[in-house]
Amino acid sequence: MDEMDIINEQHPLDFNVTNDDVYDFIPTYAPRAIEPIVVRGAGHVTVFALNNKFDEEFPQGLAHKVSREEYQETIKRVNAILKKNVPNHFKWLIFGCICCCCTIGLSLCPVVYLNKRSKAAVKRALSSENARIYHRLGLHWKLIQQKCSNNNAVQEYVLMIEFCPALSLSYPD
Repeated sequence: MDEMDIINEQHPLDFNVTNDDVYDFIPTYAPRAIEPIVVRGAGHVTVFALNNKFDEEFPQGLAHKVSREEYQETIKRVNAILKKNVPNHFKWLIFGCICCCCTIGLSLCPVVYLNKRSKAAVKRALSSENARIYHRLGLHWKLIQQKCSNNNAVQEYVLMIEFCPALSLSYPD
């Protein structure tokens, strides 16, 4: 009997954990990925990829997630910021283009600064709306730069509404 190989049987619930595969025995569940909703600009004036207003039409993908009134209130808040700022950007852009030859391009600096400030104001408004309403509903709004659907060379800023997966409390940290 000493010459025979002895095969140890393991119970199916016993795990041999080594340093390399610490989390191999934890089942991984991939949540169903839901495509984010993209709200594109609907205005007539676009300065440095930032449009002067976003489409207020309620997307079908949000039908059972958020009310129409909350969605429209958020869009109106963002549109109010853009309505106040983007026409001024356009005026400064025209002025910068006229004076560009004399100032060696430095006359376009105010437009770039104002555009950054407007994007920051929109992002601040969206983060306050996320904290106030949307994170509790499992949604996250953000302003991102994305290529246009009809022309890959041109980019525009869009509002993206992402669906956050529910946190599982049964997994260790």
